[in-house]
Amino acid sequence: MERPSAAALDADDLGFRHRPETDQSFENALAKARDGDRLSVDDAVELLTTGTDEAGFDHERVEAVLELADRRRREEVGEAVTFVANLNNNVTTACNTGCLFCNFKDTASAFEADSDVNHPGFTKTPAESRRIVRDAVERGIYEVCSVSGLHPAFALDAEHHEILQRYDDPAREVNYKPPAVYEADPGTYTEQLRAMAVDGVHVHSMTPEEAYHARRGTDWSYREVYDRLVAAGLDSAPGTAAEILVDEVRDVICPGKIDTQGWLDAMTAAVEAGLDVTATIMYGHVENEYHRALHLKRVRDLQDETGEITEFVPLSFVHERTPLYEQGVVDGGASDTEDKLLIAVSRLFLDNVANVQTSWVKYGDEKALETLACGANDFMGTILSEEITKRAGGDYGQFRSFDDYVELITSVGRRPVERSTDYRTRREFDLDGGPYGPQLGPEADGTPLVDDETGSRGGAESTAAADD
Repeated sequence: MERPSAAALDADDLGFRHRPETDQSFENALAKARDGDRLSVDDAVELLTTGTDEAGFDHERVEAVLELADRRRREEVGEAVTFVANLNNNVTTACNTGCLFCNFKDTASAFEADSDVNHPGFTKTPAESRRIVRDAVERGIYEVCSVSGLHPAFALDAEHHEILQRYDDPAREVNYKPPAVYEADPGTYTEQLRAMAVDGVHVHSMTPEEAYHARRGTDWSYREVYDRLVAAGLDSAPGTAAEILVDEVRDVICPGKIDTQGWLDAMTAAVEAGLDVTATIMYGHVENEYHRALHLKRVRDLQDETGEITEFVPLSFVHERTPLYEQGVVDGGASDTEDKLLIAVSRLFLDNVANVQTSWVKYGDEKALETLACGANDFMGTILSEEITKRAGGDYGQFRSFDDYVELITSVGRRPVERSTDYRTRREFDLDGGPYGPQLGPEADGTPLVDDETGSRGGAESTAAADD
C-alpha cells in the first residue's frame, strides 16, 4: 500500500486535538455515499484515508471512491467541462501577514520610498490596473480576478484613510502607513475596483482576509464593507484565504490571519450584500485528514445557510520556496492519491455545491485531466497571469488558450463548455477544428486571445503585460 505524503506532520508533533480516528468503517461510509446519504465528518475521514484501521492507502478502495465520485459528477452536472476567459490582476505583493505557506508576498517595508531593499514585488496604481484590464477585455476576457497582499497603505476608501490616520501609532495598532510613505500608491480598494470594472467585465475580488483589511481599525461590519465594494463595482467574492478552516491548523500556518469564524462571517456578509462567492481549501501541509473533513463540513454548512457558493476549489499546497518548506516544517506536498481523493470526497461530501474545480496550475495538465475522472467538472480559466503559484515554485505556466482547453478536454472524451463566472451562462463549442476564442464577454467575438506564443490579437500587448 502507498504511504500518504510526509508533508503533514503527525498530530503529536504539533499537539493537534483533531486526529484522523473514527468509529466508522470505510465500507459503511462508501455505502452511504453510494446511496446518496449525507456524509458525516467521520465518513469523510474514512473515504479520505481509505480506512483508518491501517496505515497507508488501499488502492482498491481508492479506485472505488474515485469511481463513485465520477459517477456522482456525471449524474449531477453531466459530461461538460467548463472554463472561463479571465485575467488575474493582483494589485500588490506588499504584505506583513507572515503566512508560512506563501511566497507571493514581500515585506511591506521594502516598498517604502526610502528603502534600499531589492525585491521582486510590485504595486500597481489604479490607472495601471485599468490599462491591464482594458487590454485583456479587448482580447475577449470577461472576468478579472484580483487577490492581493495586505499593503499597509491599502484602505477601503477616503473615509477609511481618515480613520486610520487618527490612531496614535497606526503602523503598530492597525497595520497602516499613509500612501506617501511608499514608492507606489495602490489607491483604495474602491478605486481599484472602479478601475478594473471596464466595459462590463465581471470583477471577482475581495477575499475575507482583504475584507478584514478593508475594515481594520473601524467598527464597520463586514456587510457594510461589502456594500461599499459592491457600489464600487465588485460582482463576486473569492472564498480564498480559507486554507484549512480549523483554528489549530491556522495557528500554525497563518497565525496572523483571521480565524475560522471570521472567514465564515465575511463570506456570509458577502452573500448578504448580493454577491456570489466561491470556497476553497488549501491542503497538503501540516493538516491531517480530519482537518480536511472538518473544513468540508464548514463549507457545506455555509452553503446550507447562504446557497450562493458557485464552486469549490481544492488547492494543493505548492511547497517549493515557501517558509514551511524552507524552515523544515514540511518536506513536500500532497501525494497524487491525496489530490485525487480530496477532489473525489469533495464531490461526494458537498452535496449542495454543484461545481468542483481542478487546477492545471497546481497539478499540471496530465494530472488535472485525471482528476476530471475523480469528480471535478471545472477547469479554471485562461488566467493570462498567475503570479501566486509561480512564486511558490509552481511549474505549470501562466496562460491557457481556448484551443488548449478544447484539445485537452476532448482528449479525455469530455465536452468543453465556455461559462460565465457565475455558471449561469454557457456556450457550447462547434468542434470544427478551431481556432477557438471566447464569445461571452463584452468584446469577445470568438477570436483567439493570442495569435501565437508571444503576440496578441489586434496589436495589443503580449501576455507578459499582465505581470506589470
